[in-house]
Amino acid sequence: MQENKQEKSPIKQKILLYLTKKGVSEYEFYKKSGITRGILAQNNGISEENLARFLAYAPEVNEQWLLTGNGEMIKGDKREVAHQAENPKEGIPLIPFSAMAGALTGEQSVLEYECERYVVPAFHNADFLMPVKGNSMTPTYISGDIVACQRVPMTDIFFQWNKPYVLDTSQGAIIKRIKPGSDKDHVLIVSDNKEYDPFELPYKDIYAVALVIGLIRLE
Repeated sequence: MQENKQEKSPIKQKILLYLTKKGVSEYEFYKKSGITRGILAQNNGISEENLARFLAYAPEVNEQWLLTGNGEMIKGDKREVAHQAENPKEGIPLIPFSAMAGALTGEQSVLEYECERYVVPAFHNADFLMPVKGNSMTPTYISGDIVACQRVPMTDIFFQWNKPYVLDTSQGAIIKRIKPGSDKDHVLIVSDNKEYDPFELPYKDIYAVALVIGLIRLE
């Protein structure tokens, strides 16, 4: 007689895929999420309570992807194909990394910089495009990628925790995730590459901010 074994739920498989992508061990996940240890190894479904705990632990995860498999794993992680604008007044400017501080503040001289412009319909609300340098945000963003950015007003600034931002800081322009700091005067700067340790940055050392709203692959 063949034993009827219940397979691991697709949602659990996606959670494990997410943890692998982020380089998070199951031990660390159980400890920080509050989910009972060993749940992901069981060949059954997942309760609504544990599903809610996972989404609280990883608010960046796209619920549609988690439940149905449709869309991208990460919210706002839309990899759109862009094409270069023929009209110099159209499209979004691709700002050189060296001019990033001016782009973040909306300095007109930078926006009129002789740079390439690209048309990306999905990101019509982006203020500028920026090339990614280094490997601190791998595997989400790799050197050579281009991110679409939307400037955030510095007056009464409000961060969406765990979202990726481009920051003009006392240490230069950086792309990092932002999490709550140890007090109201600091934020925690986090890399997706686990080889880079998080560090705290005072609000006063942040000069300008832009939210990363998508990743663009150029053809």
